[in-house]
Amino acid sequence: MNRRAVVAQARTELVLMLRRGENLVVTLAIPLGVLVFFSKVDTNVPAGYATAVDFLVPGVLALAVMSAAMVSLGIATGFERRYGVLKRLGSTPLTRGGLIVAKTATIVALEVIQFVAIVAVGIALGWHVPSGVFGAVGIVLLGTIAFAGLGMLLAGTLRAEATLALANGLFLVLLFLGGMAYPLDRLPSFLSDIARALPAAALSECLHGTLGGPAGAAFPTGSLVVLAVWAVVLPAAAARWFRWEE
Repeated sequence: MNRRAVVAQARTELVLMLRRGENLVVTLAIPLGVLVFFSKVDTNVPAGYATAVDFLVPGVLALAVMSAAMVSLGIATGFERRYGVLKRLGSTPLTRGGLIVAKTATIVALEVIQFVAIVAVGIALGWHVPSGVFGAVGIVLLGTIAFAGLGMLLAGTLRAEATLALANGLFLVLLFLGGMAYPLDRLPSFLSDIARALPAAALSECLHGTLGGPAGAAFPTGSLVVLAVWAVVLPAAAARWFRWEE
């Protein structure tokens, strides 16, 4: 992998992302809206949590990763491919793997903003920041690698319109099966088992375990293994099957 090409592409991607102000608003507005709305409505607090916001902050962080790394990245890349932007990159020293690394690095920069904003709003809503917040950074990074791989896999193998539809559809499905705004143990047992094998629930469970889950609960090591597997498989699949043009 050509390091200079990756750094140059990451710099370009960051400039382009900052120019797409509407995307930044959406990727920030959706998670923050979910956090504020569900912390204010009259819902039963999951067992082991003092307040709703204690449960919601880790899940919303997972939601933000999914929104930025799968939906925003996947759709933007799909249309870049549709309009021939990526075709020119195929003739440069930048490899498919290098493109994925550069775009993932850009999403990490966006998620720094998301992380700070969500934590700040959580504090304003009464959340007490636990010591595990630093460990959560590593979990978020692992989740970003997994979901960026998924977004790039969709964008690099499907037509732009299909990527748009499927990324948004997956977002809604994984929102309900990810344990982000609704505890997994309230799902039917067969759905809960399926959900725990998916990257969204694995990311959410790991963040809950790191950021102060139910009292006395052990860290979900199994979920960390699931997330790590997805973080290897999805980027590898994207690098293998990504096509520069439709």
